[in-house]
Amino acid sequence: MPVEITYLGRTCFRLKGRDRTVITDPCPPESGFVIGKQTADIVTVSRRDDPGYSYTRAISGDPMVLDAPGEYDIGGVLVTGIATKRPDGTRNVVFICEIDGIRIGHLGLPATLAFEELKDVDVLLLPVGGGNSLQPNQAADLMTRIEPRIAIPMNYKAGGETLDLEPLEKFLKETGSKPEPQPRISVSRSSLPADLTVMVLEPKLLS
Repeated sequence: MPVEITYLGRTCFRLKGRDRTVITDPCPPESGFVIGKQTADIVTVSRRDDPGYSYTRAISGDPMVLDAPGEYDIGGVLVTGIATKRPDGTRNVVFICEIDGIRIGHLGLPATLAFEELKDVDVLLLPVGGGNSLQPNQAADLMTRIEPRIAIPMNYKAGGETLDLEPLEKFLKETGSKPEPQPRISVSRSSLPADLTVMVLEPKLLS
């Protein structure tokens, strides 16, 4: 069964596997996005000190919340958290989730470009809008160095986003790609593209 990837806004995604669901960096309503009523088995939080990326109360049920580096095996989902330091001294945690044989790397909001641990990810979720993280050209450079099979941009100006971020078009211009936005994608080992492919997912905007 493929892993279904849905973009909810900012750096928030739903990663739905056969038996387990992961939510990354849930964002609050004041972000300009509405993530709706979500349930999950695992919630990863890359910036636990930033309320704009750690709105865990939006997730119902009793999920396991991961906000620190380490290695975790939760119901067959393997999660690796890697700490990186930002210029202001705060911590960002990069998470690699292996769900049903698909390795998904979520960068959070890094300020550095050194990610040897991500060399073998199948899907890369990377911030592309500058502001509080990578500039569009930095994101494009990092993407080509990591060389995932699929790259999905996040954390860019869209809809009513309240942060001062660059629009997605700047990143796409850097990569020379013009993907058609999709509501979600399903990824299995057999469906992975042979070469690096940029895919754009539509975020859940406040109406």
